Amino acid sequence: MEKYIGVKIVHAEPITRGDYNKFKGWTIPKNENPNDDGYLVKYNDDYISWCPKAEFEKANRRTDGMTFGLAVESLKKGLKVARKGWNGKGMFVVYQKGYPQGIPSNKQTAEAWELNEGDLFICNPYLQIKNVDGSHSMWVPSINDVLAEDWIIVD
Repeated sequence: MEKYIGVKIVHAEPITRGDYNKFKGWTIPKNENPNDDGYLVKYNDDYISWCPKAEFEKANRRTDGMTFGLAVESLKKGLKVARKGWNGKGMFVVYQKGYPQGIPSNKQTAEAWELNEGDLFICNPYLQIKNVDGSHSMWVPSINDVLAEDWIIVD
């Protein structure tokens, strides 16, 4: 078998196996310990399950102190991310898919790249930041951003 690494965003809260079974309206089997610690897990499609505490904590991290790698995975899922340490109000980063098939260039782009207005302009994916003043810029993280573990998902 091949190895896989899972990356998903879930909602979860601590709950015992017994309380989960009560929540589901089930009778707990005699061979299971109702006091086992675990998590009630809700997935994006509203599927709900229970996961033992050790397994859940080995496979999941909170989203209010992510590494840059997890922040990038979140960006690729269409979420906005920011650093807790950023002092600018409303700043966040998004993933722009680019235009791999090309987009007709406007006058400004055509002049900058010596194209004819309307020629297809192919653009690779990139990161974009919303600045404090409300403007947007292409963004490249600093080494401090890459090594930080204070990334959060912005609602």
